[in-house]
Amino acid sequence: MSQRIGPTALAYARTWHHVDASNRVLGQLAQRIAIALMGKHKPIFDKGVDCGDYVCVTNARKVVVTGRKADQIIYRHHTMYPGGLKEIKYKTMMERKPDEIIRQAVSGMLPKN
Repeated sequence: MSQRIGPTALAYARTWHHVDASNRVLGQLAQRIAIALMGKHKPIFDKGVDCGDYVCVTNARKVVVTGRKADQIIYRHHTMYPGGLKEIKYKTMMERKPDEIIRQAVSGMLPKN
């Protein structure tokens, strides 16, 4: 039997982080959320162990992008029908689903496994 003493269940306890997205840059905000979700801010971080925390984002409609990205960003998804590639511009997406913009930005920064 192994005598190794590892991190306790208390060390893996998940906490809630509240993030206010008003007047925050999208990329920097998504980076901080992704780090909290992965648990990289904890000293017990291990890439094989799920030790991340919960994140709650408010005021997603007030997030900003720098430069001309508001005109250049295009979100694409496919409906799985022939010719079903749909493109939505950033401004349209911000009016319809501002939370989806943050969700896709964070999803792109998380590991794909």
